[in-house]
Amino acid sequence: MGDVITHRQITDVAARLFGELGYDGTSLHMIAEAAGTDASTLSEVAGDKRRLYLDVMRQAYAVEQAMLESLAERGFRGRTAVHQMVDGYLDFYLAHRENRTLWLQRWLSDAADITELEDLYLCPMLRVAVDMITDSVRPGVDPYYVIGSLIWSILGYLGSGTAKCRPDATDRLEDPKAVESFRAHLHTTMDGLLVQ
Repeated sequence: MGDVITHRQITDVAARLFGELGYDGTSLHMIAEAAGTDASTLSEVAGDKRRLYLDVMRQAYAVEQAMLESLAERGFRGRTAVHQMVDGYLDFYLAHRENRTLWLQRWLSDAADITELEDLYLCPMLRVAVDMITDSVRPGVDPYYVIGSLIWSILGYLGSGTAKCRPDATDRLEDPKAVESFRAHLHTTMDGLLVQ
């Protein structure tokens, strides 16, 4: 990466490693080696491992929050908002593997001693999404679970390899035909949770 390494270069490498190996399974030495520098330079530029992890998660949040805010700014509510969220989240997680894997690691109790991230990042995003759909969910259906189910479904699809088991599957998870089939499935599934 050259003689001078930037904070952004370090956080990009760290995001990949934290997503693949988890916070607990990644050392500063591993990050430094992958970034092409030494641990002391890495620490000077990015701080200790906890500080670096917090920076990575803040960066991941900012990108995801921007996607969600762009959906909210469109002003859609109800069924249209749900369909926009299906498309927005699916396209986002296809394009941002690190965001996907970082949250999956957290759900596996990675970095369990860093407890504030859900309150700082996940809960505010969920509140924005829930506000967009609350008026259109069926009675007795919790809008937080609707959004949760959407995200869990997407992350499960992208991480499980289920699409590869279909008779018409290719070896590529991002195969347009498979993605569009899953997108249609999500639209139908979410419609079942909404007032007709």
